[in-house]
Amino acid sequence: MNETKRLHMITWGCQMNVYDSGRMADVLAPLGYVPSATPEDADMVILNTCHIRDRAAEKVFSELGRLRVMKDARAEAGHKMVLAVAGCVAQAEGAEILARAPYVDIVLGPQTYHKLPEMVARAARAGGAVIETDFPPEDKFDHLPEATAPQGITAFLTIQEGCDKFCSFCVVPYTRGAEMSRPVAAIIAEARRLVAQGSREITLLGQNVNAWHGVGLDGQPTSLGTLVRLLAKLPGLDRIRYTTSHPRDMDDDLIAAHGEVPELMPFLHLPVQSGSDRILAAMNRRHTAADYLALVAKLRAARPDIALSSDFIIGHPGETEADFEATLALIRAVGFAQAFSFKYSARPGTPAAGAPMQVPEADKDRRLQTLQALLRQQQAEFNLSVEGQVMPVLITGAGRRPGQIGGRSPWLQPVHLDGPAHLIGREIPVRIVIGKPSSLAGTLVEELVQA
Repeated sequence: MNETKRLHMITWGCQMNVYDSGRMADVLAPLGYVPSATPEDADMVILNTCHIRDRAAEKVFSELGRLRVMKDARAEAGHKMVLAVAGCVAQAEGAEILARAPYVDIVLGPQTYHKLPEMVARAARAGGAVIETDFPPEDKFDHLPEATAPQGITAFLTIQEGCDKFCSFCVVPYTRGAEMSRPVAAIIAEARRLVAQGSREITLLGQNVNAWHGVGLDGQPTSLGTLVRLLAKLPGLDRIRYTTSHPRDMDDDLIAAHGEVPELMPFLHLPVQSGSDRILAAMNRRHTAADYLALVAKLRAARPDIALSSDFIIGHPGETEADFEATLALIRAVGFAQAFSFKYSARPGTPAAGAPMQVPEADKDRRLQTLQALLRQQQAEFNLSVEGQVMPVLITGAGRRPGQIGGRSPWLQPVHLDGPAHLIGREIPVRIVIGKPSSLAGTLVEELVQA
């Protein structure tokens, strides 16, 4: 048996990075690595990085500087720390990482982490850095172990990776590669394992998850709507979600699934980015504001209680006050339950980075504050609208104080209530008594709880 070693993961970014970190731990488990809560006593530390936000690389180098002190201290005590940088910053800036931080042992992109055991061995043999940032010809999912650590009541499952859209502001096509879809059989097998480990809600992940077109059980490419219907038949799987979607890939079959499959939750994250057709064209989004509003109307016709979340980028090059007002108008027309909004920040190598008419930071700050105030208002109003309702809440864990439990509503709102711990893992009826700006408070409807 391998000697037990301790692994500490630091993860930034999206849910897919969270999933990838878990799979990296699974890959390293046969080598004897077990989780460590802190980096100080870890034999290996992996930074799983995200390149979407501003100054992402600098945050990585700052963390590496902190870890170098720990690595040197362990070396003085006669212990080795293997330091690895993974994810999208590693993919985009691997050579720069090794130049600025030569004490890093391994640099690996998001498509190569199935090779981690080999990289660890190579780093130990060579005594120098190992870099793996190519896009390998083989599918990494074919080389990952079936055994996975339990994720808990809610779980992530990657079904699609990469992006072919090439939005002007985005690095994902360059760091994650072309769109790739996993086959139905592999997805169902992983979902079964997650349910057997206690997961009751699974969120399907992809950079453009609704662009998924994996090979079906009949050997032919199939749609996400069909996959959702197949997963809904798995005993013990109470809830299905998917993220992140692109409006261009929202087909009628998937929209229909929202009305036909009760296990598919009535909450959809559908990024629009801007309400200005001129800016949407500059972003290469390939949809208009009217296209987006028509999709929202179709979704609400199929599932009247559906709630929407979105992403907004403020201050894309060329954005005028009129463009910004068009975004505010779209937000008012839709009404969002949640949203994420950010100032535009240039990503090196993307078309928008060198575009003319860059928006001054002061204008971006002012616009972002105005937009976020409107979005916070809409989220608070949505939460207030469910006061008095009885809704099914999936209990995911204990609350912050004794006797309290918490979970998620069908619309992804955090819900807190008093109740016994044995309800964790169950979907139970809860009456919402207070709709707070970012969460709900409820009471257990005991007479409706099944034994």
